[in-house]
Amino acid sequence: MARKSSRKLWTAHLAKKSAGRPRAQAEVTLGTPFSGRVLGIDPSLRGSGFAVIEYRPGHQATLLETATLKMHPRLSMPECLGAIGNQVDDFLNQHSVDHVAIEQTIYVQNFQTAQILGAARGAAIAAAAMRGLPVFEYAPLRVKQAIVGLGRASKEQVARTILSLTGTDLGTCFDESDAAAVALCHAFTWRG
Repeated sequence: MARKSSRKLWTAHLAKKSAGRPRAQAEVTLGTPFSGRVLGIDPSLRGSGFAVIEYRPGHQATLLETATLKMHPRLSMPECLGAIGNQVDDFLNQHSVDHVAIEQTIYVQNFQTAQILGAARGAAIAAAAMRGLPVFEYAPLRVKQAIVGLGRASKEQVARTILSLTGTDLGTCFDESDAAAVALCHAFTWRG
């Protein structure tokens, strides 16, 4: 017997749920699409990417500024975390950002690596949260799915898609293109 995919099972479940209700109740009301500026962050202790995009539904997204923060290996962890917080602060001072979107920590087998990535994310989140800005987190697979249409897309594919969506070629600045992808994922999927 053939197994149904999870998508087909979910569709069948929703069809059963809405079958007994009047049409108006069965329809899902989506909020308004995002419109404004998003700071996207691809956090890492030694090489974080940042990108600010302006997004208006029905228009091409505009990449306002990007940066990669590279840290020297001799810098201590607290110095790196301070630099990440300062970089986020600088972006927020220069741009009127509405939302901050950050990539979630990927699954890692090494506990120490997970702690370091978590600390880098925390430094970026804290800088935005201290200003009262809403912070949204997205899994890497979700970001790639929303931007490229393929959850296992390569960094090169993400960079090419950012070029086609914004008209800005980031070349091999993969930290910056990943940050732009996180920002665009938020702009494409958030409903208020």
